[in-house]
Amino acid sequence: MPRGDKSRYTGKQKRQAEHIEDGYEKRGVGKSEAERRAWATVNKESGGGNKSGSGRGKTGDHAAATKGGRKGGSSQSAEQRSAAAKKGWETRRRGANG
Repeated sequence: MPRGDKSRYTGKQKRQAEHIEDGYEKRGVGKSEAERRAWATVNKESGGGNKSGSGRGKTGDHAAATKGGRKGGSSQSAEQRSAAAKKGWETRRRGANG
């Protein structure tokens, strides 16, 4: 099977890739980059093409779908995190001494 051949993918995987690609294009990503990202996401979730006999029936990892484009990090500002850390430190310090 040559590189880039999609014949081993199920219909569901092809539909997923198309849907993901549309989403990227709506956000301004170019056509070829959107397609590359879409197939990378499908591969990450399902482990690649599933039309072979041995890999059929495996459950997929939906971590990529769960993330949903959210960025990492805390929702608090740096000042809020710092204040919370100081408050926690004071509480632990008091507990250790008394």
